[in-house]
Amino acid sequence: MNNFLIAISIGLIAGLIDIIPMILRKLDKRDTISAFVHYFSLGLIIPFVNCGITPWIKGIVIAFTTALPFMIIVYPKDKKAIIPMIVFSLILGAGIGIAGAKFIG
Repeated sequence: MNNFLIAISIGLIAGLIDIIPMILRKLDKRDTISAFVHYFSLGLIIPFVNCGITPWIKGIVIAFTTALPFMIIVYPKDKKAIIPMIVFSLILGAGIGIAGAKFIG
């Protein structure tokens, strides 16, 4: 399979994993779409970044760094939301990094 299609698949899976709890909690549709687009985009970015570090660490660093602006916006409105955002950044970032290394190389 083409590396780009693999990256799209990784992004789709990561995006769906992130938004399932949001849908179950009936969160705002814009917030849910934004989260999906974020992780979908990371599926297209993380696997192709070559910075010479372990793939799961690379994924965490990129996912957490790109989530920081969202966290800054969300924190004043919903302080409890920061913990899940951090946890999902760590888990999904690592997962995207590992999947990208395994399937794309």
